[in-house]
Amino acid sequence: MQRDILAEGLSSEELPEALSGLVYCPGSIDLKPLRSLMADDLRASFELNVIAAFSAIQACAERLRKNPGSGVVLFSTVAVQRGMAFHASVASAKGAVEGLTRALAAELAPNVRVNCIAPSLTRTSLAEKLLSTPEREAASVERHPLKRVGEAQEVAAMAAFLLSDNARWITGQVIGVDGGMSAI
Repeated sequence: MQRDILAEGLSSEELPEALSGLVYCPGSIDLKPLRSLMADDLRASFELNVIAAFSAIQACAERLRKNPGSGVVLFSTVAVQRGMAFHASVASAKGAVEGLTRALAAELAPNVRVNCIAPSLTRTSLAEKLLSTPEREAASVERHPLKRVGEAQEVAAMAAFLLSDNARWITGQVIGVDGGMSAI
């Protein structure tokens, strides 16, 4: 089910009776320098990334708990650990998502696993502007130790793995899918 949770909310009555997983993957890239960033930008980022994730998990929690081994996957960004110019708003909100991941992993265990993926720039429609010229793409490639931009399928594969039975011993983790940017 795809839904604009900020506009429509999420009612547990609309959900299937049995749930084995939830992926909360909001889409936004709103990069601004400090001088242009307003408190409302921070609030909007927090609302989209943290409050809406919390609301979605809260609506699904009982159904997920009934299915031992179920999983939740949230999304952060490499910018939380790395520190990147113009990322103050999103890094602040995604840092809160990482805290939410760990807190809910503890609270929802042992039946529900909660993990987080922290990607770097990934080739998607949201990233088109950041990769819009050969020069911009080359600059992004150079920032990554693996010397390329990530692909959406690579991030999706990690989410699928974290929801699968192969990840039954993994919870409370923030996993970088970032071409080595956070570690090297």
